[in-house]
Amino acid sequence: MTPSKEDNVFLSVIEQHKGIIYKIANSYCRNTEDRKDLIQEIIYQLWRSFGRYNDQYKYSTWLYRIALNVAISFYRKDSKRSGRASELTTDIIIVAEEKEDLSPQLHLLQRFITELPELDRAIMILYLEEKSYKEIADILGLTETNIATKINRIKNKLKGKFSTIHN
Repeated sequence: MTPSKEDNVFLSVIEQHKGIIYKIANSYCRNTEDRKDLIQEIIYQLWRSFGRYNDQYKYSTWLYRIALNVAISFYRKDSKRSGRASELTTDIIIVAEEKEDLSPQLHLLQRFITELPELDRAIMILYLEEKSYKEIADILGLTETNIATKINRIKNKLKGKFSTIHN
């Protein structure tokens, strides 16, 4: 059976934006098996939603929105099932090859981000990806004002954690 044009477009979108999927999975899952399950679930949900894709948004915006929603649901379900809500990874793996090159400050920042509540973590992942407030708002279904307020509060919270460690 040969793939349809829609299949090929979907595969191309996934290939082009697979880094987003891996980054989100690495941010929400500690162990390899859970991460693989989450990646599979994200791709499945993307496929299910592909026919309803609204071309008003960029593919990356659409993909982030679905992937983050799936990851948050997966994390909540996993936390309730196993009682290991505190077992989040202590590092967000931005790119595996860059991991050794990260400064101690960046390692701390990554650890602090993984300790944030789910929505705040999603906001910071997108913010660090240099997404605009509008893009973050579109992805998460919030207002730009809400995003700006949350980012400011998260930054202050992170600064507080850094100052606690350095004092």
